[in-house]
Amino acid sequence: SGASLILMDQPPTLETRPCPPDATAAERAALGYNALARLAAGRVDAFVACAAYLRGLGLSAPKVFASDPAAGLAILEDLGDGLYARLIEGGADEAPLYESAADALVVLHTAPSPDVLTADGALWPLLAYDALALKTGGDLFVEWLPRLRPELAFDAAARSEWEAIWEPVRARGEAGAAVFCHRDFHAENLIWLPERAGAARAGLLDFQDALRAHPAWDFSMLLHDARRDVSAEREAAVLARYFAARPGLDGRAFTADFHALGALNILRILGLFARLVARDGKPRYRAFMPRLWVYLDRCLTDPAPAGLGDWLARHVPAEARG
Repeated sequence: SGASLILMDQPPTLETRPCPPDATAAERAALGYNALARLAAGRVDAFVACAAYLRGLGLSAPKVFASDPAAGLAILEDLGDGLYARLIEGGADEAPLYESAADALVVLHTAPSPDVLTADGALWPLLAYDALALKTGGDLFVEWLPRLRPELAFDAAARSEWEAIWEPVRARGEAGAAVFCHRDFHAENLIWLPERAGAARAGLLDFQDALRAHPAWDFSMLLHDARRDVSAEREAAVLARYFAARPGLDGRAFTADFHALGALNILRILGLFARLVARDGKPRYRAFMPRLWVYLDRCLTDPAPAGLGDWLARHVPAEARG
């Protein structure tokens, strides 16, 4: 047909060993960060199994023409170059793009979420984004921001307060972990496919780290986008579209969860970027950090999570939020 294909070449390594579904916290700690955070680290079997699940729902994940997970190889459909991020940079109307992204999340959040995904010999457990995985990500902030900002020091009392703020939020996240969560659902991983219809107009990429998570998580990834400004108006429009498609949902409770888990996610990303700059020598990530503080302020208009605004005011002064 002349259509181009993509070769996925990601041989398994010790670092990409999957987290056993029944591993204890101590066992996950021994296995390392990927197991603690429940990351797939680019495994082909995860990608193939997730792609089959998404396509089975009528969503636009790449078709897998052939795969050999043991060798880390797969031949994939090329969804084209209509990346949301590049189209928006070029001045495209972002409204239909975000509408289709919201429609895709409606499909995901109203579909059954199996414990195990299978396809063509690939079998992948869809683990919960549990409290330990949420803590592993969120604590990057207190672990790494002081290494980027030496004037900050989070002593034992500050860390104890931090834990008290987030423990109930993480519990809400784990209790609500009921839907397939893409986990990297943002404009760099979405392809515009205008020739398709409805939710299928949003092509999906880079979903191999998927978990079963609270439905608010992927909304935070989409609307708290570190690499581009998403306005409060766009955020409100996307959530309104989602609520209209799910009339039985308690929109007020969902919004509170979106703000609480969104704040955790934003701080996780700030910590991740601090690590990329301070440890990995990638200074370009520093430029994204001020935008994340703007999103965090938006989340803090909601009273949840209790105490976070006060904690930040005492421990992270405004001049350290660049």
